[in-house]
Amino acid sequence: MSVLVYTENWEGKFKKLTFELVSYASEIAKMVNSSVTAVSIGKVDETELRKLGNYGAAKIISIENNHLSTLDNQAYAIVLGEIAQKETASVIVLSNNNTGKAVAPRLSVRLKAGIGSGVSKLPLSIIPFTLYKRTYSGNAFAHVVIKSEIKILTLAQNSFSLIETGSSATIVKMDIPVDSYLIKTKVNDVHKQTGRILLTDADVVVSGGRGMKSPDNWAPLVELASVLGGATACSRPVSDEGWRPHEEHTGQTGKIIAPNLYIAVGISGATQHLAGISSSRYIVAINTDKDAPIFEAAQYGIVGDAMKVLPKLVTAVKELKK
Repeated sequence: MSVLVYTENWEGKFKKLTFELVSYASEIAKMVNSSVTAVSIGKVDETELRKLGNYGAAKIISIENNHLSTLDNQAYAIVLGEIAQKETASVIVLSNNNTGKAVAPRLSVRLKAGIGSGVSKLPLSIIPFTLYKRTYSGNAFAHVVIKSEIKILTLAQNSFSLIETGSSATIVKMDIPVDSYLIKTKVNDVHKQTGRILLTDADVVVSGGRGMKSPDNWAPLVELASVLGGATACSRPVSDEGWRPHEEHTGQTGKIIAPNLYIAVGISGATQHLAGISSSRYIVAINTDKDAPIFEAAQYGIVGDAMKVLPKLVTAVKELKK
């Protein structure tokens, strides 16, 4: 038996998210007295693959297949399902990102496995297999018991620390044939954002709401994000008004993010917005209204005018970095 973890790569490289998954899977493997098998789909250099061993993977299955060059939910579920059965996996771990959310349900049906989605901690117990997860936009938590023989978990981003083991892993090249007729997804064109940190990858996010009053007032917010090495975001009303691009919209109907630090500037804290950022490790709120709901979700708050607070924060960060 083993703990199987799908290690997604981006153009042949792993991100922090991937190492979080392997670290998490490694800790679960200790709980169930098993080992970790990592699965990599796509062309990834051996040097990059070996990094997975440093976070607890004992075995790495590398699959290179031209039919799998683009994520196709059905095809990936078939491949991962076959490997899970060959490795007699009792627990399968994926990220709770777009890929994990797309593949996990199909994999669940194929393997008749229960799912614990968006978990943020290790299982509370193994018998019964009990998970902790946030619910209702982070306003409550639930204990979920999975009774199926195989369990599938999707881990919330930035919810688990990296644990380096210094171990090495055995790399196995495997070819699992995939019929071309199963591939229903076709990419016709790709447009990449360059010169900026992707919102979903950022450790620090500075986000603005209607409290910024005008698109002309965004400069100090952008500067703060820059000096912190982070990304900029916004609430839905801001993107709807055209003040900021739609790809910066965070919330229930926008991007779901989980940075280490989320600074909400002039954002009231509507439930729909909190649904997209509640998994952030630390939330700092800046608002003129001391009764704004955002302060209930924040660990730190500043009651004040953003146009006065932001320049002072920029100056303070620059001083600390000297």
